[in-house]
Amino acid sequence: MSEVRKRKESDAKPLESAESDHLDSEDDKNDLGQAPDLSKTIPTGTDKTPGILSIFLDNLPDRWRNWFIRGIFTMIMIVFFFLVIYGGPLALMVTTLTVQVKCFQEIINIGYAVYRIHGLPWFRSLSWYFLITSNYFFYGESFVDYFGVLINRTDFLRVLVTYHRFISFCLYCGGFVWFVLSLVKKYYIKQFSLFAWTHVALLIVVIQSYLIIKNIFQGMIWFIVPVSMIICNDIMAYVFGFFFGKTPLIKLSPKKTWEGFIGGGISTVFFGLGISYVMCQYPYFVCPIEYSEATEQMTVDCEPSAIFRPTSYSLPGFLSLLGMPETISIYPFMLHSLSLSIFSSVIGPFGGFFASGFKRAFKIKDFGDVIPGHGGIMDRFDCQFLMATFVNVYISSFIQTDSPQKLLSQVLYLKPEQQLQLFHMLKESLENRNILAGTP
Repeated sequence: MSEVRKRKESDAKPLESAESDHLDSEDDKNDLGQAPDLSKTIPTGTDKTPGILSIFLDNLPDRWRNWFIRGIFTMIMIVFFFLVIYGGPLALMVTTLTVQVKCFQEIINIGYAVYRIHGLPWFRSLSWYFLITSNYFFYGESFVDYFGVLINRTDFLRVLVTYHRFISFCLYCGGFVWFVLSLVKKYYIKQFSLFAWTHVALLIVVIQSYLIIKNIFQGMIWFIVPVSMIICNDIMAYVFGFFFGKTPLIKLSPKKTWEGFIGGGISTVFFGLGISYVMCQYPYFVCPIEYSEATEQMTVDCEPSAIFRPTSYSLPGFLSLLGMPETISIYPFMLHSLSLSIFSSVIGPFGGFFASGFKRAFKIKDFGDVIPGHGGIMDRFDCQFLMATFVNVYISSFIQTDSPQKLLSQVLYLKPEQQLQLFHMLKESLENRNILAGTP
């Protein structure tokens, strides 16, 4: 029996040594096969009660205390949202960038806690370097599209635009080389895992915020209405779930109920139609944001396009039997907003479920504690990023056409002889179609 035991122990040793060869450090031996518990590492804000409010709310049950804290800070965020809208397109863009940076910080901090980097060189600096580089690439592309006429007046900016993608690639290659040089023996797996974590965070946060800003350039209504729908759906789902919720919706979020899901969805559809009707009446909200050469500044003044002007639609004949009119006049954008509201009600919440699954994987309640009663910034914008992507795809598929200003900015990058050639080709085409009278 002793010989058999010794043989088993000798067979197990190579296996243990092979297993240990794949571990970065001694920390991994203790956590082998266990999911990381970050509940004590990542601060949470859901149960956080500010000092002033604790005086008035301490005697309330936990359920109602959280209700009041969540409600108060929801109203504060809504007021802030209105102030940002009042500040105009620039304020919206600055706020979007600020939210992006904070969301990136919260995701990256979880990555640091998961892999427990002990004094590894440069990794925090590398994460932020890649954030700056990716922002330079994406937002540089937007400046080329929307500010091409202005940029072409300055030789220095023209060079940056002409070689924008090459410069962006060089910057990324610099970060890539930096990462390889920072690799440390016994920490390879941790470092490559965090490298992947950083790039996933960039994919989730930077690209989505870039799409949000692209939506703003199409008209502030394409930002305000979708964001408001997600806010409405989140609030009403919470209200319906709080008072009427009995049937669990999904295991990832035990507090989510079918009553809240359905009530929030119906409320969002009606809210979307109402806010769309109001905003379609103001050019300030519906006009694309463009650079005016005459005033040398950004403008939101235009003749609203057809989707923002009342249009008559014929109703099915059987409705006239019920006393309804044969035609109805509405803004076409309201029909588009119906599609947006359905997406925000049915698919939008899955962004929150995805975030809930992510938090459960690491045993944390919130991404942070910035907003009492809510958690971190990412806790409030998990659904917004998914909605931003849908809106951008929807605009490019059903709404957007290239504007003359955007085409002109591209033409100005051609050589003078190519611009003349294009001019003569366009002139000839217009004359052949009798749009432009030919010269005698």
